[in-house]
Amino acid sequence: MVDSHPLGKLFIFLGIFFVLLGIFFVVGGKVPLVGKLPGDIYIQRENLTFYFPLASCALLSIILTLLMWLIGGLFRK
Repeated sequence: MVDSHPLGKLFIFLGIFFVLLGIFFVVGGKVPLVGKLPGDIYIQRENLTFYFPLASCALLSIILTLLMWLIGGLFRK
């Protein structure tokens, strides 16, 4: 018989992921410091606006790395 335990964990993870993704899309623009951290590059001239969220990308990368590290621990035997 096939062991369905890892498949159940995968579906739980995907469900939580989609719920969090939905919450992010609903309240994403209302979170105060996202995109306005010190280290985000923002240059505005007469006919040019350049924006690169360097610090925000770094913070997001750290958060996602920790999240994946924690979730990866669920699937180890």
